[in-house]
Amino acid sequence: MRIPCALLASCLLASALSAGQNPPAQTELSPLNIVLIYVDDLGRADVGPFLEENAGYKTPAIDRLAREGRTFTNFYVSDSVCSASRAALLTGCYHLRVGILSALGPRSKLGINSEEATLAEICKQQGYATAC
Repeated sequence: MRIPCALLASCLLASALSAGQNPPAQTELSPLNIVLIYVDDLGRADVGPFLEENAGYKTPAIDRLAREGRTFTNFYVSDSVCSASRAALLTGCYHLRVGILSALGPRSKLGINSEEATLAEICKQQGYATAC
């Protein structure tokens, strides 16, 4: 497995784990749950935790996740195209480095190289169960 970006990915993961707003009281160190919601074309004020007063949208489940976990109000992606930005998120590397340069269709033969380390694989090595 090629891991030149593993350090960056590990730093990103460590940052996410240590950034909890309301960490539960723990007597021994145990891994925290990680739930990452990544949405294409979602506006800054489209869901509850970021809404202006009386905007008219109700998102109680997302509101609760935000209250009990960690929200990020500034987030940058490596590209404005979904496939490229997702590849960057999954690997912790710029999309250009992993060779995803555009939006991939359902029949595309291109994908992330199997030798590339993903954040899920790094989490799995640390004992996490992962799912998509």
